[in-house]
Amino acid sequence: MLAGQRQAEAAADDREYPDNGRPAPTPQTGRVQCPMIFRNWIKQGDLVVVSKGNSKFRAIGEVIGDYEYVPRPTGVYSHRRQVNWLWIDKSGAAVEDIYAKSFSMRSVYLMTRSDVSIPALEAYINSQQSDGGSPEPEPYVLVIDEINRGNISKIFGELITLIEPDKRTGEANAIELRLPYSREPFSVPANLHILGTMNTADRSIALLDTALRRRFLFRELAPDASLLSETVEGVPLRRVLEVINDRIEYLVDREHRIGHAFFLGDGSRDRAAIDATMRDKVIPLLQEYFFEDWARVAAVLGERPGRGGAFLDCRKLRDPTGGEGEERESWSVRRDFAPDAYDQLIGKVPLSANAASEEISE
Repeated sequence: MLAGQRQAEAAADDREYPDNGRPAPTPQTGRVQCPMIFRNWIKQGDLVVVSKGNSKFRAIGEVIGDYEYVPRPTGVYSHRRQVNWLWIDKSGAAVEDIYAKSFSMRSVYLMTRSDVSIPALEAYINSQQSDGGSPEPEPYVLVIDEINRGNISKIFGELITLIEPDKRTGEANAIELRLPYSREPFSVPANLHILGTMNTADRSIALLDTALRRRFLFRELAPDASLLSETVEGVPLRRVLEVINDRIEYLVDREHRIGHAFFLGDGSRDRAAIDATMRDKVIPLLQEYFFEDWARVAAVLGERPGRGGAFLDCRKLRDPTGGEGEERESWSVRRDFAPDAYDQLIGKVPLSANAASEEISE
């Protein structure tokens, strides 16, 4: 007997014997629940997954139409919704790829959101979406901050080989390992991007360079003063950062330059915030750079040698023993910076008014 003939006879039997010996329907039976869900719960934009038995699924679609009741001569399959099919595979795929549970035999039901793997659904959908070229899976990014401070062998383990571009899934020299505990096969997909950040002023990166140089691209992110406001309440902020970094590069090296992030956000909202950033972050960092050599700290800030000025104060300490020992300098950060401190720093004015009067009196 042909399949079409069997279906027609089954439909005729359903029309003649609608209950087929089944008990009378109640609000909880599938004959009532499933049409109610199909009509009232499903909305346009929802995704539907078509099962193939309890262990596979064969299609994923997006609901794009409202509920319709369209009677057919056979009397069956009259409840309809228009669907845009996003992924179809007649042979089916394993349900565990997208869902943490097995399917049931109900005609339609809501899948538990917490048990659905959204990335896996996206991967299946993207695998059959095309804009004229080959479909590209959605990229994922893993960021490892201060990567040079970690134990590389513990961070990556066997991944140190798998992350190489030609060892990824689908590439020419793809490698697949078996996980030690689950014994499941594992490989790194090509759409995973790994970003590691580091501060090159930290001298602990020598071994890291050797281990990861051919597996990573190294790109310098230099301080960018153009990202700062040109002037904030009279402070030439952009020029201040440029001058400070030029002097640091001359006295130390370019890798110790100060990043523009110091003066982004709350660090530069007004003159008081800029003063706080200089007092609590920039100047202490300069002290660390120069190992408490205040003469060089003063040079970066544009202060007078041995005198201080707009940002720093300098007192002379005499030999307390009464001998003829040389005077020593005692430096400190001023509680309040001079009104023209930043103009002095960039060399716009040679001395503050107070400093000039001190020079004259001397």
